[in-house]
Amino acid sequence: MARRRFPSVPLTAIRASEATGWPSEFLGLRTGLNISGYRKLGTHRHPNGTRRLVAMKAGEPVLRIRLADIPESGGFDELLISTQRRRGGG
Repeated sequence: MARRRFPSVPLTAIRASEATGWPSEFLGLRTGLNISGYRKLGTHRHPNGTRRLVAMKAGEPVLRIRLADIPESGGFDELLISTQRRRGGG
C-alpha cells in the first residue's frame, strides 16, 4: 500500500523512539489505506513537511520512530508502526 520497499532502518538513522497509543494528531495527506479508527497503512505528508510511513492497527501499541534527514531514512521523518503486545514469558 505504501508502494515502497523499506525493510530496515540503520541505527544511525534513528534519532528517537517512543511507544504510544493511536495518535490523535493529523498525520498529513495520505496515500494508501485508511479504515477510519481501525487501520492506517501508507504514507502521510503533513503540511509542515513531516513525511511519515505508517502501518498502524487500532488496539495495538504504536512505535513512533523519528529519523534523521539522511538518505538511509528512506525519505521519511517518522515511522509509525503498530506492534503486538507480548503476552507471557520470555
